[in-house]
Amino acid sequence: MLGMRTTSLDLRERILAAYDNEEGTREDIAHRFKVSVGLVKKLLAQRQRTGDIAPRHRLAGRKPLLVATHRSHLRAMLAKKTDMTLREMRKAINLDCSLQAIHKVLDKMGLTLKKRRSAQASKTAPILRGRAGRGGGSRAGSIRRG
Repeated sequence: MLGMRTTSLDLRERILAAYDNEEGTREDIAHRFKVSVGLVKKLLAQRQRTGDIAPRHRLAGRKPLLVATHRSHLRAMLAKKTDMTLREMRKAINLDCSLQAIHKVLDKMGLTLKKRRSAQASKTAPILRGRAGRGGGSRAGSIRRG
């Protein structure tokens, strides 16, 4: 079996030619060309439905919820108010999507949100270096088994 790779157009044409010339059942043709029976069925259905047998990768998969109009709206909102949170953005665009989806879109747009702490970091407080103290979870015998 070829797995998840795209089947070449040449192989697709040979598979369909063998089927059209009645050189065996779909199962026989799949075995002969070392592809799945599902691929043979898919090619036959695709040819009947569209008349085309080319790969359709760009049409596969889940469609994005955040489209170009949402992206332009997000960009405009961030230009006005640069410290918006992801939750505020989601509410403003009135879309039922995850915060991660908004984050990914902003990242692809080259817009990053870096929140600063409300107070400056203390320059006089000691910094602890090295390993953390012994906790109950760090010892091998602390995990209950069974």
